[in-house]
Amino acid sequence: MGGSLGLALKQRGLAARVEGYVRRAASVAECERYRVVDHATQDLASAVEGADLLVLCTPIAQMRPLTEQLLTAVKPGAIITDVGSVKECVVRELEPLAKTAGALFVGSHPMAGTEKMGVAAARLGLFDNAVCVVTPSPHSNGKALQTVVELWTRVGMRVIQLSPEKHDELVSRSSHLPHIVAAELANYVLSPVHCPEQGLLCATGFRDTTRIASGSPEMWRDIALANRRHLVRILGVFIEDLEEFRLALEHGDEKQVAEFFEKAKQRRDAWSGSANSPE
Repeated sequence: MGGSLGLALKQRGLAARVEGYVRRAASVAECERYRVVDHATQDLASAVEGADLLVLCTPIAQMRPLTEQLLTAVKPGAIITDVGSVKECVVRELEPLAKTAGALFVGSHPMAGTEKMGVAAARLGLFDNAVCVVTPSPHSNGKALQTVVELWTRVGMRVIQLSPEKHDELVSRSSHLPHIVAAELANYVLSPVHCPEQGLLCATGFRDTTRIASGSPEMWRDIALANRRHLVRILGVFIEDLEEFRLALEHGDEKQVAEFFEKAKQRRDAWSGSANSPE
């Protein structure tokens, strides 16, 4: 995500200079090789010094400690945002932290990532026509909010604004639940307890359905735990729906089984053909 943002900023000429902070020396070389930033460094202070806008592109659990470290170097009035998939806890923690250094935090979530990780996975055009959710709080600074909205708009995204709480409720169904389902399909179907031929019978449908299970385990651990209040409830409803389908199968209820698939097709086709779909 960070590499793709760097590419977009550079290609569209949206920043005088794009600095990249990385944790590993190997990542510095990768940034230079793929030219995703103007300069990459492992020195956090030098990366943020003088910056007008900072974007945190790390797993959620790293955002607070990283912000605590950079506050000694950030200039007053700097605007900070993030790309995290959970917003309520991030906004609650980072907004007052930024304020202590005279900086301004506004949360955001560009919904455009892939399951691939690292600088080598950066892709120009990743954000084109995708949705970005910006999540102001009652304390958000108007100018900072406008700057964050403009950032994502100018890299090609469709921006909507939601409260952090509403964002987390909605993505628990549309983003976090699908990842858990994909992960469990991979865990169960590809378990070594099954015979070796099992993998040979996993064709394109299985591959497409489980693609996101190849995402960063660290990132998704943080997301699941950070949004567990919504996810626990959503998983309960989802399991109840599956149990209804299981009982329909057990009883040979042809009508109910047919309705299950027909309703899914109608809803998916209607969504796919609407303006709400990224396709």
